[in-house]
Parts: sequence; structure tokens; C-alpha cells
Amino acid sequence: MPAHNEDQHIGRALSSLRAAADALQREHPGVRVTVTVVLDSCTDRSAEITAAYVLSDARFAAVDVRLRSTGSSRVAGVRAALAPADPEARRTWLANTDADSAVPENWLLRQVELADAGADAVLGSVQPDPAGMDPVILRRWLERHPFLEDHPHIYGANFGVRASCYLAAGGFPRLHVHEDRALVERLRRRAFAVVATDTIRVLTSGRTHARAPQGFAAYLRALGRERPAAAGLRPPA
Repeated sequence: MPAHNEDQHIGRALSSLRAAADALQREHPGVRVTVTVVLDSCTDRSAEITAAYVLSDARFAAVDVRLRSTGSSRVAGVRAALAPADPEARRTWLANTDADSAVPENWLLRQVELADAGADAVLGSVQPDPAGMDPVILRRWLERHPFLEDHPHIYGANFGVRASCYLAAGGFPRLHVHEDRALVERLRRRAFAVVATDTIRVLTSGRTHARAPQGFAAYLRALGRERPAAAGLRPPA
């Protein structure tokens, strides 16, 4: 999970990840879970909040980087997570989210179920947090993103992939934006099994202050500027 100055959200993100890890290990006690937080150029309390989880729960670890790139941060996190893992990476699953998001309790459990059923990658859905969000923007977003199985969307905040397939596809490209979409395109070109589902919906920040020029917040802000009769905008993923 990459994080850049997310002290307003990262506590909720970490708490939800801990609950998801607990739920998975209750069902599958033999499954090993690690949570790697990549603190990228943080100058707020993100590192302090993360440190509390690292100290209290051996499953949590933090990596400090100065990359200012979501794609590069994800690469660093995967590299750190895979270091002690299965060398063939076939039985390792990489679940990705963002520090401004909260995953549901069944998030890891459902991904493991889908992986065991043959999925090589899982594309989950997201819902902007309505708290403090312009209801007009939220309504426009929901109109364009109905919650369905086999949906067409790709979100780094809700994406899982088998580690061996991740490596075979070349991993995340070191991009500032759309690194998730680029990796999924590579996976599909190699005919890996990519499954899209709404059964593990992630709640993500509905902020419109854009950190990436073509990222999720920028798309929401563009929806707010859209005229009622305007054509549909292309989502960030």
C-alpha cells in the first residue's frame, strides 16, 4: 500500500487491512499474511501512525522511499513483500490498495477464493466515500460506475494478482498514474485469467484535490465541472 501524506486517512486504511487479515487467517490459519506500507516522501504523521501498527502487529512492515510516484512505490512494496516469499511466487498473492481507502473485511478472503478457483488477477470495485463529498459529483460518478460483476474498471485501490503472473508480466511500470491499468493490459495480453468483481467493494476518498494530474481525484473534479448535457468523461481506470 503506497502512502504520500495520508495521515487523514491511513489510520482507517490500516485498521481495515488488519481486520481483513484477521478474517482470512480465521478461515485459513495456515495462510501467511504481510502488510507492506510504502511511505513515499511523507512529511506528515503517516509514518508515525504506521509505526504504531508495525510495533503492535508483526504482520505489518513499512518501507521509506523518496520516489514521488505511485507506480514506483508499488514496485518497491512488492519487492519488499516478495523478498522472503516463495521463490516461484506461484502460491503468493499480491493484494493492492491505497492509503486513502478502506477495504471490506472479506477483502483478502474473497481474493484467495477467486485465486483458488483459477483467477490470476482480481479487479475489485470502489465507491467514493460520500462523507464530505459534493452529492452532485457522487451522483454523476455512480451513474457511470454501476456496481456489477464483470465490470470494466481497474482501480489500484482494489487490485490483486498472483505474484508469478505479476513477475511474468513485468510488474507495475514506474508511472505516476495508470500503473494499474498498464499492468492489467500486460496480463491480458499474456492471456492470464483476469476476473472483475463487486464482491469486495473498497471505500475510497471522494476528495477532488488532485495529487496526480489524471488520477481518481482529478476525474472526480472534472465530473463536478461537467455540464449537464456533456458527454460522458473517461474515468481514470
